[in-house]
Amino acid sequence: MSRMHLFNSPLLLGFEEIERSLDRVAKMSTEGYPPYNIEQIGEDRLRITLAVAGFDESDLSIQRDGEQLLVSGKQDNGGDDDRMFLHRGIAARQFQRSFVLAEGIEVTEAHMQNGLLHIDLHRPKPKSEIRTIAIRSGTSSGEKSLDVESE
Repeated sequence: MSRMHLFNSPLLLGFEEIERSLDRVAKMSTEGYPPYNIEQIGEDRLRITLAVAGFDESDLSIQRDGEQLLVSGKQDNGGDDDRMFLHRGIAARQFQRSFVLAEGIEVTEAHMQNGLLHIDLHRPKPKSEIRTIAIRSGTSSGEKSLDVESE
């Protein structure tokens, strides 16, 4: 089965990095723990919410590595050794979730509320840049050149 390339159009030049990012997302672990939501909370704001019941703020870590946001959790199970569970349905395992962020997205804050970790992101509006590219006639040495002027 051949893989379809989303950005394999001659009209979409320079989108190779986006395609590589999408490939990384597709190859990420499909394990569903912890569950999460991504929502738009404003015109230029996003929020990632992870269900981390049983974790304390000190058990969680949020790091940004380039365009990747890494959220990890590891509980200190001190005192659990002397408890005997008849049923253990609340997960206490460590986890690591990663999210690929688009260029320019900034992490503004993170907070816990009712067992949910909220990570707020700001997505600035893209600035449109109109450029005029001057066209010159061929030079005598056979070299072709482009002069680019910004407005």
